[in-house]
Amino acid sequence: MSHSPTSVAPHLRRLLELLAAGAPAEELGTVAAEARRAGAGAQDLAEVERAAEAALRVRDTLRQHRRREAELTALFDTAGDLAALRDLDAVLHSIVRRARMLLGTDTAYLTLADEEAGDTYMRVTDGSVSELFQKLRLQMGEGLGGLVAQTARPYASPDYRTDGRFLHTGSIDAGVLDEGLVAILGVPLLLGSGSGGQVIGALFAADRTPRTFAPEEVALLCSLADHAAIAIDTAKAMADARIALAELAEANAVIREHSAAMQRAAESHDRLTDLVLRGGDVSDVAAAVAGLLKGDVAVHDGSGWPLTAVGGGAFTRGADDPGGAAEAAALVAAAETSRAAAHAVFRDGRWVCAVLAGQELLGCLVLYGRPELDDPDRRLFERSSVVTSLLLLLRRSVAETENRVRGDLVTDLLTAPDRDPAGLVARGHRLGIDLDRPHFLLVARTGDAARERLADAAVQYLFGCGGVSAVHEGAVVLLLPSAGPGPGEAARAAASQLGRLAGAEVTVAGAGPAAGPRAIADAHAEGVRCLKAMHVLGRTGGGACAAELGFVGVLLGDDHDVDGFVAATLGPLLEYDAQRGTHLVRTLRAYFGCGGSLTRAKEELHVHVNTVVQRLDRIQALLGPDWNTPEQTLELQLALRLHLLSGG
Repeated sequence: MSHSPTSVAPHLRRLLELLAAGAPAEELGTVAAEARRAGAGAQDLAEVERAAEAALRVRDTLRQHRRREAELTALFDTAGDLAALRDLDAVLHSIVRRARMLLGTDTAYLTLADEEAGDTYMRVTDGSVSELFQKLRLQMGEGLGGLVAQTARPYASPDYRTDGRFLHTGSIDAGVLDEGLVAILGVPLLLGSGSGGQVIGALFAADRTPRTFAPEEVALLCSLADHAAIAIDTAKAMADARIALAELAEANAVIREHSAAMQRAAESHDRLTDLVLRGGDVSDVAAAVAGLLKGDVAVHDGSGWPLTAVGGGAFTRGADDPGGAAEAAALVAAAETSRAAAHAVFRDGRWVCAVLAGQELLGCLVLYGRPELDDPDRRLFERSSVVTSLLLLLRRSVAETENRVRGDLVTDLLTAPDRDPAGLVARGHRLGIDLDRPHFLLVARTGDAARERLADAAVQYLFGCGGVSAVHEGAVVLLLPSAGPGPGEAARAAASQLGRLAGAEVTVAGAGPAAGPRAIADAHAEGVRCLKAMHVLGRTGGGACAAELGFVGVLLGDDHDVDGFVAATLGPLLEYDAQRGTHLVRTLRAYFGCGGSLTRAKEELHVHVNTVVQRLDRIQALLGPDWNTPEQTLELQLALRLHLLSGG
């Protein structure tokens, strides 16, 4: 039966209506069943099922966007509460309530350190029903919360009651049991961050059923904890100011100067927060800080490369500048020092402050032209890094979403470049990718344990450079505008940075430059062959292109009959193994690999030395008496290597 557009139109409209109404996935899944019951033909039914699958993907994407939007809205609302700080209790209750809402937990609570008693106590709870739990006090190192306060690091437990990592006490376990808590996530409240930060408390989210907390949930709770710490610090600073005004009435001049500094800091913080709430960018924050502190300001990413700069004194050199790499490395080192010290540091004639999201170094804020910073200006500079971290997180979230959409284009480009080349180019233009422009094609691979981290690392690596990445056939494919001397250099740079970002050894093969769908797909095929050759040649953990692999790289090209060469050299052995199930090819490879040593070869093959001798005799009978001459062994070893590369 032929396909009729009108026969599937009602079902497609039904999918759109359910998608618009925010219907659950189960309802979307029933549309195909309805079409089947209505007697739709196989072709129509397949189209409805494809549409239902697409609708489910759109629904999931929209849900992710709404969740991320809710998280960012909560962070911005918290920043607004902090900017208009009047009642510390109200701000802390708001932060705890938002933590519970965004993480979807049964309860959330906040503890503060009691310096006199040397322990911590419950300050704010939301969703708690146990009076015993609400009155708990934890010594340093006791329970999950005590360990968070002691180590200044986040901890999560899917089932606290049976978790042996924590020091359980009778009072703590009784309170947790009375509240009915099972899964607990706790993050520190730090004034500053890193090993030098002062822990003033902890923020928690907990469920009454087992649960594993995702890394993004830990990062979100850390951001809320940063705001809570700032609220407490700001309230304390305001209280200290009021006490100073009461006790030092005779020092009017000093008090007026201090009040003016506090007012300037509050106004500056309001201005920066307003930039965030109005949708400002990192460049707007840099311009505002430069105006407030009367200096040149630059914002750099986690690798030390500039994202934006205001003023002629700021470092803006890129990767193509010979001195740029050294400058970037120096800034990363200064940012690490700032993170460890929990405040801005003065290095090489400039102030550097780490920009953090929890424990992750997003970048650094750099101030030039101000060799001396008084305490209020230094605190303003450090507070500006918190606002910058919010904007960088938002920018990265948007980039990740765009990369997923662009990744679909890369997948289509590699799987079917000739189906609709003009359509692929048009899609690329709509997504900001000019496929007619020369691009380098990089193929990256790492171990199975770090495969997901490599995909995330590729997004970070391409951030801001106009490239795009996608996971294809078990490897990560990166398409980036061609720049620099060639694909080999691009592959080596990517291998170094991706390895650092993924925390594992990454091997990268480069190809190109290539322009147009077919050329890019061919470059990918060349990159895959090159990557396989690098693994076989023992060049893992680095980067290269086919032209840099010597004679093996030349043989991998499309103009050489590699299969014919292998068949002509190893054909009798391959045929003999295939017919009789023997291992002559494997034996020959082990023999050459062991330098012609029969003893080492038999250990490699796990057989008796007589078996090795018998197999070599059979090889001589098949290949001729000259098989072990230097000329023949060169060809045999090359053929063995190429046979291995081809999957033999």
